[in-house]
Amino acid sequence: MNKKFFYPLIFTLVFFLVENLQAQDRIIHGMVTTFDSILVNGASVKVKSSKQVVYSDSLGNFSVGVANEDVLVVSAKGFYNQKVKLNEKTKYAAINLNLKPGPKAKEYAIGYGYVNDAEKLNALSSLDKDDMDFSQYSSIFDIIRGRFTGVQVVNGEIQIRGINSINSSTSALIVLDGVTVDASALNSIPTTQVKSINVIKDGSAAIYGARGANGVVLIETRKGND
Repeated sequence: MNKKFFYPLIFTLVFFLVENLQAQDRIIHGMVTTFDSILVNGASVKVKSSKQVVYSDSLGNFSVGVANEDVLVVSAKGFYNQKVKLNEKTKYAAINLNLKPGPKAKEYAIGYGYVNDAEKLNALSSLDKDDMDFSQYSSIFDIIRGRFTGVQVVNGEIQIRGINSINSSTSALIVLDGVTVDASALNSIPTTQVKSINVIKDGSAAIYGARGANGVVLIETRKGND
């Protein structure tokens, strides 16, 4: 081979090899869920630096090569896309996709095989800031009372009709931004700060153990640029 072409070719190959190695400094593992407990199968996980795409398996798990500081873009039909920023300390990415509002989103999630347990998904009720203007309500209790069928507010506590309590309390468990709180904590949150409200009942609440026996109300507030 002519040296005039050989050396530039070698240089180009080495350059792309080094770039590829830099783009994938390590392997991270992760899991994709929705409503915190329902596994999402076949979700697309795209690495921003390398454009590599992998898919979550039947247990929601995935593994992919990433740069030390990278971004994952996770998507599935019927769900909002989610970007996850990684840093050099990130070893595991737990990604919870938000289901889009409306019955079509559930149909996509089940029909495309993203969610294998249709009963769990159908046991969920969901409202999102893109679904409605939460600011028209004076309190979170008013939103829940007015928009969720079978959910009522009694003496400052949230109750989900149709659930037989196994203990003395009939109040649903309230999880605010991932932290269990008393119902009274909702009084201090302006409705303009609410991002989404999800009501879980039946077997879907089993992940919360005995505390979720009366159903679970998941509330997420706006953060940063939300």
